[in-house]
Amino acid sequence: MTDIDVTVPMRRKARASLSNAAGRFDMGRADVDDGWSRDGAPEVIPTELRLETARSLISYNRSPDLPFDRSINPYRGCEHGCIYCFARPSHAYLGLSPGMDFETRLVARPNAAEVLRRELSAQKYKVATLAIGTNTDPYQPCERDQGIMRACLEVLRDFNHPVAIVTKGALVERDIDILAPMAALGLVRVGVSVTTLDADLSRRMEPRAPLPARRLATIRRLSEAGVPVRIMTSPVVPGLTDHELEALLAAGADAGADAASWIMLRLPREVSELWQEWLAEHVPGRAAKIMARLREMHGGRDYDPRWGHRMRGEGRYAEMIGQRFKAACKRLGLQERTPPLRCDLFSRPPQPGDQLALF
Repeated sequence: MTDIDVTVPMRRKARASLSNAAGRFDMGRADVDDGWSRDGAPEVIPTELRLETARSLISYNRSPDLPFDRSINPYRGCEHGCIYCFARPSHAYLGLSPGMDFETRLVARPNAAEVLRRELSAQKYKVATLAIGTNTDPYQPCERDQGIMRACLEVLRDFNHPVAIVTKGALVERDIDILAPMAALGLVRVGVSVTTLDADLSRRMEPRAPLPARRLATIRRLSEAGVPVRIMTSPVVPGLTDHELEALLAAGADAGADAASWIMLRLPREVSELWQEWLAEHVPGRAAKIMARLREMHGGRDYDPRWGHRMRGEGRYAEMIGQRFKAACKRLGLQERTPPLRCDLFSRPPQPGDQLALF
């Protein structure tokens, strides 16, 4: 597959990125404009999926901003293609672009469940809630064929291991047969991200994610099955989606969500340039206002990566969004904080080769 650095706006069917600049670690790649699609016809770019043999799976963090200290990622890159995704810069570590490559050149880890089982079986392992979907979506379209997320869930079920899942994908409904029994034991919670109720805006901003109404239907399906669900109104985009905050929370509550959360739009590293390209193409009349508001919350910069500031910004506008969120949650009966998942049920199932007990 030839890498293309686009220097002019190009229409690309069902893709959010307008460019594919080299990743910051890919110093040897030549930037070439091949001239495709200049006639205005949308270019269809196929998705490429490569397989990676994982040596380890559980990643640990010490961030005080996060309610978990460990996570797994069955996939690298995400075909949902959300233009604002804060995980895009991670693709640069693979020598790929955080732009178009992130949504078209994916990596799957087919042995993830096997590695997860091995890591959970280690005698030194100490149980705590495991997060999935905090970087790239485990229920993106390729999961339908790969089944890696489902295999990992089967392992977590076998170990009675608590898990918190974040997704936009309706495919999570496929795994209700695993999630519902785990939920009955207090072992699982799902967060469904709904950024806007405007179907047209959603299709342009997150082109291959399920439409908002479909995600709300997923919340309903999970809730009806007894799986606790959080509606995640993230990211809040100042001047574009912020006016929908209360409506989003109300829609989530009506669908059966029992909790809610929010995060302000984050623009780390390459995401800022990609986002500004998208603004110029799709909402040019609002671009200056949106960026001015973001910079106002980050001390004049596009993004402030400091712990305690990066998720929500600071200043009068950020405080106002927080107050609106709290008031709406109180009115709708949505929890901002939920009880911890159970860790006391964790046990290592018998493994092949284990010596059987005599009694």
